[in-house]
Amino acid sequence: MKNIPSILLLTCTLALSSCSSNDSSDYTAVDLYPNVSTKFAGKIDLDNLANYANQIIPAYITKDNTAGNPITDKGATLGRVLFYDTNLSSNNTISCSSCHIQANAFGDVAIASIGVNGNTTRHSMRLANSRFSLENKFFWDERAATLEVQSTQPIQDHIEMGFSGTSGDGSISTLIAKLQNIGYYKELFKYVYGSEVITENKIQLALAQFVRSIQSFDSKYDAGRVLVVNDNQPFSNFTAQENQGKNLFLTPPVFDATGSRTAGGVGCAGCHAAPEFDIDPNTRNNGIIGVLNAPGIDITNTRAPSLRNLVKLDGTTNGPMMHTGNLETLQNAIGHYGTINLAAGNTNLDPRLRPNGFGQKLNLTAPEVNALIAFLRTLSGTNLYVDSKWSSPF
Repeated sequence: MKNIPSILLLTCTLALSSCSSNDSSDYTAVDLYPNVSTKFAGKIDLDNLANYANQIIPAYITKDNTAGNPITDKGATLGRVLFYDTNLSSNNTISCSSCHIQANAFGDVAIASIGVNGNTTRHSMRLANSRFSLENKFFWDERAATLEVQSTQPIQDHIEMGFSGTSGDGSISTLIAKLQNIGYYKELFKYVYGSEVITENKIQLALAQFVRSIQSFDSKYDAGRVLVVNDNQPFSNFTAQENQGKNLFLTPPVFDATGSRTAGGVGCAGCHAAPEFDIDPNTRNNGIIGVLNAPGIDITNTRAPSLRNLVKLDGTTNGPMMHTGNLETLQNAIGHYGTINLAAGNTNLDPRLRPNGFGQKLNLTAPEVNALIAFLRTLSGTNLYVDSKWSSPF
Protein backbone atom coordinates (compact mmCIF):
# COMPACT_ATOMS: atom_id res chain seq x y z
CA MET A 1 0.00 0.00 0.00
CA LYS A 2 1.37 3.40 -0.93
CA ASN A 3 2.85 5.29 1.99
CA ILE A 4 1.32 8.75 1.80
CA PRO A 5 2.25 11.72 4.03
CA SER A 6 -0.99 11.85 6.00
CA ILE A 7 -2.34 12.02 9.49
CA LEU A 8 -5.55 10.66 10.91
CA LEU A 9 -7.94 13.02 12.60
CA LEU A 10 -10.61 11.57 14.86
CA THR A 11 -14.02 12.77 13.75
CA CYS A 12 -17.40 11.90 15.22
CA THR A 13 -20.88 13.31 15.03
CA LEU A 14 -21.76 11.68 18.36
CA ALA A 15 -20.78 12.77 21.82
CA LEU A 16 -17.04 12.37 22.42
CA SER A 17 -17.60 9.60 24.99
CA SER A 18 -19.48 7.47 22.48
CA CYS A 19 -16.87 7.58 19.72
CA SER A 20 -15.30 4.21 19.07
CA SER A 21 -11.56 4.20 18.32
CA ASN A 22 -12.05 0.89 16.50
CA ASP A 23 -14.54 2.30 14.01
CA SER A 24 -12.66 3.26 10.82
CA SER A 25 -15.55 5.52 9.81
CA ASP A 26 -14.56 7.77 12.70
CA TYR A 27 -11.31 8.76 10.91
CA THR A 28 -10.59 10.99 7.92
CA ALA A 29 -7.24 11.02 6.12
CA VAL A 30 -5.90 14.56 5.89
CA ASP A 31 -2.95 15.45 3.66
CA LEU A 32 -0.06 16.85 5.67
CA TYR A 33 0.80 19.22 2.82
CA PRO A 34 -2.49 20.48 1.36
CA ASN A 35 -1.06 23.77 0.07
CA VAL A 36 1.77 22.01 -1.75
CA SER A 37 -0.60 19.43 -3.20
CA THR A 38 -2.95 22.13 -4.49
CA LYS A 39 -0.38 24.68 -5.68
CA PHE A 40 1.88 22.21 -7.48
CA ALA A 41 -0.60 19.56 -8.60
CA GLY A 42 0.90 17.54 -11.45
CA LYS A 43 4.28 19.25 -11.01
CA ILE A 44 5.52 18.17 -7.57
CA ASP A 45 4.62 14.94 -5.80
CA LEU A 46 6.21 14.77 -2.36
CA ASP A 47 5.71 11.00 -2.34
CA ASN A 48 7.58 10.62 -5.63
CA LEU A 49 10.27 13.27 -5.85
CA ALA A 50 12.33 13.90 -8.95
CA ASN A 51 15.85 12.51 -8.91
CA TYR A 52 18.24 15.31 -8.08
CA ALA A 53 20.58 13.56 -5.67
CA ASN A 54 21.56 10.48 -7.66
CA GLN A 55 21.83 11.58 -11.26
CA ILE A 56 24.35 9.78 -13.45
CA ILE A 57 27.67 11.63 -13.63
CA PRO A 58 30.30 10.27 -16.04
CA ALA A 59 33.35 8.72 -14.38
CA TYR A 60 35.65 11.17 -16.18
CA ILE A 61 33.97 14.12 -14.41
CA THR A 62 35.88 14.66 -11.18
CA LYS A 63 35.49 18.33 -10.25
CA ASP A 64 32.82 19.27 -7.72
CA ASN A 65 32.31 22.43 -5.64
CA THR A 66 29.44 21.03 -3.56
CA ALA A 67 31.48 21.24 -0.33
CA GLY A 68 29.25 20.88 2.76
CA ASN A 69 25.84 21.06 1.07
CA PRO A 70 25.15 17.74 -0.68
CA ILE A 71 22.22 17.64 -3.08
CA THR A 72 19.09 15.99 -1.71
CA ASP A 73 15.82 15.38 -3.52
CA LYS A 74 13.93 17.28 -0.82
CA GLY A 75 16.28 20.25 -0.71
CA ALA A 76 16.50 20.63 -4.48
CA THR A 77 12.69 20.42 -4.75
CA LEU A 78 12.37 23.34 -2.36
CA GLY A 79 15.13 25.10 -4.29
CA ARG A 80 13.20 24.63 -7.51
CA VAL A 81 10.14 26.34 -6.02
CA LEU A 82 12.24 29.20 -4.69
CA PHE A 83 14.08 29.54 -8.01
CA TYR A 84 10.86 30.03 -9.98
CA ASP A 85 8.82 32.02 -7.43
CA THR A 86 8.26 35.71 -8.18
CA ASN A 87 7.34 36.15 -4.52
CA LEU A 88 11.09 36.40 -3.94
CA SER A 89 11.06 39.86 -5.53
CA SER A 90 9.72 42.98 -3.88
CA ASN A 91 6.98 43.58 -6.46
CA ASN A 92 6.22 39.92 -7.26
CA THR A 93 7.40 40.17 -10.88
CA ILE A 94 10.93 38.72 -10.93
CA SER A 95 12.28 35.30 -10.00
CA CYS A 96 15.73 33.75 -10.37
CA SER A 97 14.37 32.12 -13.52
CA SER A 98 13.61 35.50 -15.06
CA CYS A 99 17.33 35.95 -15.73
CA HIS A 100 18.35 32.27 -15.84
CA ILE A 101 16.04 30.62 -18.35
CA GLN A 102 15.95 26.87 -18.93
CA ALA A 103 15.51 27.28 -22.69
CA ASN A 104 18.84 29.15 -22.74
CA ALA A 105 20.91 26.76 -20.61
CA PHE A 106 19.77 28.84 -17.63
CA GLY A 107 21.15 32.04 -19.14
CA ASP A 108 19.50 35.03 -20.80
CA VAL A 109 19.36 36.09 -24.44
CA ALA A 110 19.12 39.72 -23.35
CA ILE A 111 22.40 41.56 -22.85
CA ALA A 112 21.08 43.03 -19.60
CA SER A 113 18.33 41.27 -17.68
CA ILE A 114 15.30 43.10 -16.33
CA GLY A 115 15.04 43.57 -12.56
CA VAL A 116 12.45 45.21 -10.34
CA ASN A 117 14.25 48.57 -10.49
CA GLY A 118 15.97 48.62 -13.87
CA ASN A 119 18.43 46.44 -15.76
CA THR A 120 21.28 44.35 -14.40
CA THR A 121 24.78 45.78 -14.59
CA ARG A 122 26.30 42.54 -15.94
CA HIS A 123 25.00 39.94 -18.36
CA SER A 124 23.37 36.96 -16.62
CA MET A 125 25.75 34.00 -16.50
CA ARG A 126 24.60 30.57 -17.65
CA LEU A 127 24.14 28.21 -14.70
CA ALA A 128 24.35 24.78 -16.36
CA ASN A 129 27.02 22.55 -14.79
CA SER A 130 27.85 25.16 -12.13
CA ARG A 131 28.68 22.32 -9.74
CA PHE A 132 31.45 20.83 -11.83
CA SER A 133 34.24 23.32 -11.33
CA LEU A 134 37.29 23.78 -9.18
CA GLU A 135 36.24 27.40 -8.77
CA ASN A 136 34.19 27.82 -5.58
CA LYS A 137 33.55 31.54 -6.03
CA PHE A 138 30.60 32.94 -7.96
CA PHE A 139 29.59 36.05 -9.93
CA TRP A 140 31.75 37.36 -12.75
CA ASP A 141 33.94 39.20 -10.25
CA GLU A 142 34.01 36.28 -7.77
CA ARG A 143 32.62 38.43 -4.98
CA ALA A 144 30.61 35.53 -3.50
CA ALA A 145 32.77 32.94 -1.72
CA THR A 146 30.31 30.10 -2.48
CA LEU A 147 27.21 29.36 -4.50
CA GLU A 148 25.26 29.42 -1.23
CA VAL A 149 26.33 33.01 -0.55
CA GLN A 150 25.67 33.97 -4.17
CA SER A 151 22.13 32.58 -4.20
CA THR A 152 20.57 35.30 -2.04
CA GLN A 153 22.63 38.27 -3.20
CA PRO A 154 20.42 38.97 -6.26
CA ILE A 155 17.45 38.93 -3.89
CA GLN A 156 19.19 41.58 -1.80
CA ASP A 157 20.08 43.74 -4.79
CA HIS A 158 18.03 46.91 -5.26
CA ILE A 159 17.98 46.58 -9.06
CA GLU A 160 17.47 42.85 -9.37
CA MET A 161 14.91 41.64 -6.81
CA GLY A 162 14.57 44.57 -4.46
CA PHE A 163 15.13 43.36 -0.89
CA SER A 164 18.31 45.38 -0.41
CA GLY A 165 17.39 47.08 2.86
CA THR A 166 18.36 50.38 1.21
CA SER A 167 16.72 52.93 -1.11
CA GLY A 168 13.36 52.31 0.54
CA ASP A 169 13.57 48.55 0.02
CA GLY A 170 12.65 45.98 2.60
CA SER A 171 15.45 43.70 3.78
CA ILE A 172 15.98 39.95 3.61
CA SER A 173 14.04 39.81 6.90
CA THR A 174 11.11 41.41 5.08
CA LEU A 175 11.24 38.68 2.48
CA ILE A 176 11.44 35.94 5.11
CA ALA A 177 8.39 37.32 6.88
CA LYS A 178 6.60 37.39 3.53
CA LEU A 179 7.46 33.78 2.74
CA GLN A 180 6.57 32.70 6.29
CA ASN A 181 2.96 33.69 5.56
CA ILE A 182 2.72 31.61 2.38
CA GLY A 183 1.11 28.23 3.04
CA TYR A 184 3.20 26.13 0.67
CA TYR A 185 6.43 27.48 2.18
CA LYS A 186 5.29 26.61 5.70
CA GLU A 187 4.80 23.07 4.48
CA LEU A 188 7.92 22.79 2.31
CA PHE A 189 10.30 24.11 4.95
CA LYS A 190 8.73 21.73 7.46
CA TYR A 191 9.07 18.90 4.94
CA VAL A 192 12.74 19.64 4.21
CA TYR A 193 14.06 20.93 7.51
CA GLY A 194 11.57 19.62 10.06
CA SER A 195 10.47 23.14 10.98
CA GLU A 196 8.33 25.82 9.41
CA VAL A 197 10.85 28.45 10.45
CA ILE A 198 12.47 30.08 7.41
CA THR A 199 15.99 31.50 7.52
CA GLU A 200 18.30 32.95 4.89
CA ASN A 201 20.66 30.02 5.35
CA LYS A 202 17.90 27.50 4.64
CA ILE A 203 16.98 29.44 1.47
CA GLN A 204 20.63 29.45 0.41
CA LEU A 205 21.09 25.72 0.97
CA ALA A 206 17.99 24.82 -1.05
CA LEU A 207 18.68 27.20 -3.95
CA ALA A 208 22.29 26.01 -4.20
CA GLN A 209 21.19 22.37 -4.25
CA PHE A 210 18.78 23.05 -7.11
CA VAL A 211 21.32 25.02 -9.14
CA ARG A 212 24.03 22.39 -8.64
CA SER A 213 21.60 19.71 -9.77
CA ILE A 214 21.34 21.32 -13.24
CA GLN A 215 23.72 19.16 -15.26
CA SER A 216 24.33 18.33 -18.89
CA PHE A 217 26.30 15.25 -19.97
CA ASP A 218 24.40 14.01 -23.02
CA SER A 219 26.36 15.89 -25.68
CA LYS A 220 28.15 14.53 -28.73
CA TYR A 221 31.37 15.25 -26.85
CA ASP A 222 30.27 12.99 -23.96
CA ALA A 223 29.28 10.21 -26.35
CA GLY A 224 32.82 10.29 -27.74
CA ARG A 225 34.67 10.89 -24.47
CA VAL A 226 33.30 7.76 -22.80
CA LEU A 227 34.92 5.65 -25.54
CA VAL A 228 38.49 6.88 -25.02
CA VAL A 229 41.05 6.98 -22.23
CA ASN A 230 41.67 10.70 -22.47
CA ASP A 231 40.72 13.76 -24.48
CA ASN A 232 43.85 13.70 -26.60
CA GLN A 233 42.73 10.60 -28.46
CA PRO A 234 40.59 11.02 -31.59
CA PHE A 235 36.88 10.60 -30.91
CA SER A 236 35.40 7.97 -33.21
CA ASN A 237 32.02 9.72 -33.35
CA PHE A 238 33.55 13.07 -34.36
CA THR A 239 34.03 14.33 -37.87
CA ALA A 240 37.56 15.15 -38.99
CA GLN A 241 36.73 18.83 -38.53
CA GLU A 242 35.46 18.30 -34.97
CA ASN A 243 38.59 16.35 -34.04
CA GLN A 244 40.72 19.10 -35.55
CA GLY A 245 38.85 21.65 -33.44
CA LYS A 246 39.34 19.52 -30.33
CA ASN A 247 43.07 19.34 -30.97
CA LEU A 248 43.27 23.10 -31.48
CA PHE A 249 41.34 23.63 -28.25
CA LEU A 250 43.57 21.31 -26.20
CA THR A 251 47.01 21.99 -27.65
CA PRO A 252 48.99 24.98 -26.31
CA PRO A 253 50.20 27.47 -28.90
CA VAL A 254 53.83 28.23 -29.64
CA PHE A 255 54.58 31.95 -29.74
CA ASP A 256 57.47 33.95 -31.14
CA ALA A 257 59.10 36.85 -29.35
CA THR A 258 56.30 39.22 -30.40
CA GLY A 259 53.40 37.08 -29.13
CA SER A 260 52.43 35.69 -32.54
CA ARG A 261 51.51 32.03 -32.81
CA THR A 262 53.90 30.12 -35.03
CA ALA A 263 52.86 26.54 -34.23
CA GLY A 264 50.67 24.40 -32.00
CA GLY A 265 47.01 24.86 -31.20
CA VAL A 266 45.24 27.79 -29.57
CA GLY A 267 45.30 26.56 -25.97
CA CYS A 268 41.71 27.25 -24.86
CA ALA A 269 42.10 24.38 -22.38
CA GLY A 270 44.67 26.42 -20.47
CA CYS A 271 41.76 28.27 -18.88
CA HIS A 272 38.82 25.96 -19.75
CA ALA A 273 40.09 22.45 -19.07
CA ALA A 274 38.30 19.41 -20.45
CA PRO A 275 36.22 17.45 -19.63
CA GLU A 276 34.30 19.85 -17.38
CA PHE A 277 35.27 22.91 -19.47
CA ASP A 278 35.14 24.97 -16.29
CA ILE A 279 37.17 28.10 -15.61
CA ASP A 280 40.58 27.86 -13.97
CA PRO A 281 40.27 29.49 -10.53
CA ASN A 282 43.56 31.31 -11.10
CA THR A 283 42.53 33.15 -14.25
CA ARG A 284 42.63 36.90 -14.41
CA ASN A 285 40.52 38.90 -16.85
CA ASN A 286 40.34 38.01 -20.52
CA GLY A 287 40.79 41.47 -22.00
CA ILE A 288 37.12 42.43 -21.99
CA ILE A 289 37.08 45.26 -19.47
CA GLY A 290 34.06 47.29 -20.54
CA VAL A 291 31.19 48.23 -18.25
CA LEU A 292 27.72 47.27 -19.41
CA ASN A 293 25.88 50.35 -20.70
CA ALA A 294 28.22 52.72 -18.89
CA PRO A 295 31.58 54.44 -19.42
CA GLY A 296 34.84 53.42 -17.79
CA ILE A 297 36.59 50.09 -17.35
CA ASP A 298 36.16 47.12 -15.03
CA ILE A 299 39.16 44.80 -14.66
CA THR A 300 37.67 42.63 -11.88
CA ASN A 301 35.78 40.10 -13.99
CA THR A 302 37.74 36.85 -13.85
CA ARG A 303 35.12 34.08 -13.65
CA ALA A 304 33.21 32.43 -16.47
CA PRO A 305 30.55 29.72 -16.79
CA SER A 306 31.25 26.27 -18.19
CA LEU A 307 31.72 26.24 -21.95
CA ARG A 308 29.16 23.47 -22.19
CA ASN A 309 25.93 24.50 -23.92
CA LEU A 310 27.28 27.74 -25.32
CA VAL A 311 24.83 27.09 -28.13
CA LYS A 312 21.85 24.88 -28.76
CA LEU A 313 22.19 21.87 -31.07
CA ASP A 314 20.97 23.97 -33.99
CA GLY A 315 23.82 26.42 -33.42
CA THR A 316 21.72 29.28 -32.10
CA THR A 317 23.25 30.91 -29.07
CA ASN A 318 22.05 30.64 -25.50
CA GLY A 319 22.60 34.35 -25.22
CA PRO A 320 25.54 36.66 -25.78
CA MET A 321 28.84 35.93 -24.09
CA MET A 322 31.00 37.74 -21.53
CA HIS A 323 29.92 39.96 -18.63
CA THR A 324 29.15 42.75 -21.09
CA GLY A 325 27.23 40.47 -23.45
CA ASN A 326 29.17 42.01 -26.32
CA LEU A 327 30.02 38.78 -28.16
CA GLU A 328 27.01 37.26 -29.86
CA THR A 329 28.47 34.28 -31.72
CA LEU A 330 31.15 31.65 -31.32
CA GLN A 331 33.00 33.28 -34.19
CA ASN A 332 32.95 36.59 -32.29
CA ALA A 333 34.36 34.90 -29.18
CA ILE A 334 37.14 33.14 -31.10
CA GLY A 335 37.91 36.42 -32.85
CA HIS A 336 38.34 38.19 -29.52
CA TYR A 337 41.00 35.72 -28.41
CA GLY A 338 42.61 35.82 -31.84
CA THR A 339 44.03 39.28 -31.21
CA ILE A 340 44.34 40.50 -27.62
CA ASN A 341 44.90 44.23 -27.21
CA LEU A 342 46.86 45.48 -24.24
CA ALA A 343 44.41 48.13 -23.08
CA ALA A 344 45.62 51.01 -20.96
CA GLY A 345 44.63 50.49 -17.34
CA ASN A 346 44.17 46.74 -17.58
CA THR A 347 46.60 45.63 -14.92
CA ASN A 348 44.76 42.34 -14.41
CA LEU A 349 45.00 40.71 -17.84
CA ASP A 350 45.67 36.98 -17.63
CA PRO A 351 49.36 36.32 -18.35
CA ARG A 352 48.42 33.47 -20.70
CA LEU A 353 46.98 36.10 -23.04
CA ARG A 354 50.15 38.22 -23.13
CA PRO A 355 52.99 35.90 -24.13
CA ASN A 356 56.39 37.56 -23.95
CA GLY A 357 54.71 40.76 -22.82
CA PHE A 358 52.61 41.16 -25.98
CA GLY A 359 48.89 40.61 -26.53
CA GLN A 360 48.57 37.21 -28.16
CA LYS A 361 48.02 36.95 -31.92
CA LEU A 362 46.76 33.51 -32.84
CA ASN A 363 46.78 34.08 -36.61
CA LEU A 364 43.89 31.70 -37.09
CA THR A 365 42.96 30.51 -40.55
CA ALA A 366 39.32 30.25 -41.65
CA PRO A 367 39.45 26.40 -41.52
CA GLU A 368 40.81 26.59 -37.96
CA VAL A 369 38.04 28.95 -36.87
CA ASN A 370 35.43 26.67 -38.42
CA ALA A 371 36.98 23.63 -36.73
CA LEU A 372 36.92 25.31 -33.31
CA ILE A 373 33.28 26.26 -33.82
CA ALA A 374 32.45 22.70 -34.84
CA PHE A 375 34.10 21.34 -31.70
CA LEU A 376 32.45 23.84 -29.34
CA ARG A 377 29.08 22.86 -30.75
CA THR A 378 29.71 19.24 -29.69
CA LEU A 379 29.58 20.39 -26.05
CA SER A 380 25.81 20.96 -26.18
CA GLY A 381 23.30 18.41 -24.94
CA THR A 382 19.52 18.17 -25.20
CA ASN A 383 17.97 17.03 -21.91
CA LEU A 384 18.97 20.23 -20.12
CA TYR A 385 16.38 22.22 -22.06
CA VAL A 386 13.40 19.94 -21.56
CA ASP A 387 13.77 18.02 -18.29
CA SER A 388 10.72 18.81 -16.17
CA LYS A 389 12.61 18.57 -12.87
CA TRP A 390 14.35 21.83 -13.78
CA SER A 391 11.22 23.53 -15.13
CA SER A 392 8.79 25.83 -13.40
CA PRO A 393 6.54 24.09 -10.88
CA PHE A 394 4.02 26.94 -10.99
